[in-house]
Amino acid sequence: MYNDLAIFTGRAHPELAQAIAVRLGRQLGKIDVFEFSNENIFVQFQENIRMRDVFLVQPFVSPVNTSIMELLIMIDAARRASAGRITAVIPYYAYGRSDKKDQPRVPITARLIANMLETAGADRVLTMNLHAGQIQGFFNIPLDELNALFTMTAHFKQERLDNYVVVAPDVGDEKRARDVAARLDMPLAIIEKRRLGNTGRTEAMNVIGEVEGRNVLVIDDEIDTAGTITEAVRILRDRGARDAIIACYHGLFTGPAIERLGAAGVREIVVTDSIPIPEAKRLPNMTILPVAPLLGDAIGRIHSGQSVGALFQ
Repeated sequence: MYNDLAIFTGRAHPELAQAIAVRLGRQLGKIDVFEFSNENIFVQFQENIRMRDVFLVQPFVSPVNTSIMELLIMIDAARRASAGRITAVIPYYAYGRSDKKDQPRVPITARLIANMLETAGADRVLTMNLHAGQIQGFFNIPLDELNALFTMTAHFKQERLDNYVVVAPDVGDEKRARDVAARLDMPLAIIEKRRLGNTGRTEAMNVIGEVEGRNVLVIDDEIDTAGTITEAVRILRDRGARDAIIACYHGLFTGPAIERLGAAGVREIVVTDSIPIPEAKRLPNMTILPVAPLLGDAIGRIHSGQSVGALFQ
């Protein structure tokens, strides 16, 4: 059996790691992580981790490639320090959109990162709301995917929303939106769209479902530049929708996202803190839901050998 549980964090989201440690009633482990002037990353654990159950918290956030490399080096350092078991805790798994070869001569980067994590020495992975479910199958080590659906829907149940329709901004998001609609006992609508190459631009084609005279809750797994989801709100209003709420599990908010969201005129924008959201990107109508309780409870169950799936039953 492994010795005591130990939680460490890289530089990607130390606030989340601290909140996870508080949830578990523990202190964050001591670790030194920095970059030399030549951009080489240095990692050194500042305490003994021999045979300990080590959890490394590191979402893949901006700068994304640095966050990934930092985690790989942390894993390697932990393995060479004789950690008993190493779990990579990745609340947001970047490159999730590169999950299949959908164009000629392109990579499957989500699979490449999975291979890199295994090669570095990770024994298991704990993540949350992957962009595509098949990414689980890219790993040959145990992977637990948590679902912030329950955190999100609990928030909306408290708001007692009336006359709302849950909307998927894309046919590919139908299952995610359907799960939310089922939990909130609301009808479902889907926006059929076409993505225009690799530009990030989309063209809405049709709205499947009745939204005229109804309020809409538009939910996606992540918001990047906010082009898709704000265009969805515009199309829904053109179809007669009234009030609107935007929600997502991962708020990247890159480029013009905040300007677009601010101009969308929606009642509320709901995200989780799986990704750090600086004050400059926090709008007055934005609600940020904590995921540390979910991640902390899962880590506790993994450490003690209990079922993680039981969290969602």
